[in-house]
Amino acid sequence: MGYSMKESPLKNKSERFADRIVKMYSYLCKHKNEFIMSKQILRSGTSIGANISEARFASSKKDFASKLTIAEKECAETLYWLGRLKNGEFITQKQFDSINSDCKEIGRILSASIKTARSPS
Repeated sequence: MGYSMKESPLKNKSERFADRIVKMYSYLCKHKNEFIMSKQILRSGTSIGANISEARFASSKKDFASKLTIAEKECAETLYWLGRLKNGEFITQKQFDSINSDCKEIGRILSASIKTARSPS
């Protein structure tokens, strides 16, 4: 069973999101001296795309949905850390709104993809 996502909007969005997370991590470390939450969001925010990429090689529809579910959980964790960074005033409201919006959009696409993958063929 093929689950190729070569031209997938989800794959592309998650890769661009991971790039933004890496830049945010660098910014937080260099300019805000924040190393704990920044490391957590680096891990969860880049894991979203990694799991989406891994789903391309799923051995079954169930395995595919499972990988996307892991990505969805990492997305939820990323939203949590974004909130903590905003509330701790490490990022501005504008920075938060932009990246939070992207993360929520990826979460919505993941949710719909999981639902589709779990539906009977």
